[in-house]
Amino acid sequence: MFRVLTFVRHTLKESKLMNIFVSNISFKVQEQDLNNLFSPHGQITAVRIIRDKETNRSRGYGFVEMSNDDEARAAINALNGTEQFERSLVVAEAKGRKKEDTPRTPLQ
Repeated sequence: MFRVLTFVRHTLKESKLMNIFVSNISFKVQEQDLNNLFSPHGQITAVRIIRDKETNRSRGYGFVEMSNDDEARAAINALNGTEQFERSLVVAEAKGRKKEDTPRTPLQ
């Protein structure tokens, strides 16, 4: 039983997803470009570039989700500060949203 639990715990640890924050992205970059940039470092599970709601123009940052923490850390170390798409990228582990004291209210 100990071996099974150890195996399960080890497998769960390996399969933990990491969300990576990528900023200073050129407005011309598409999700596929980020996927191509990060894929040599490991398996990508999702890529999302944040866009303006009204104009649909890139806001210059996005997120890449990788299926393995070690591969994600290797990608962060390899790509942070590098010149990509005519810009120096900032790549870091994404942090959760900051809790606010007051709830957001919709714009009117």
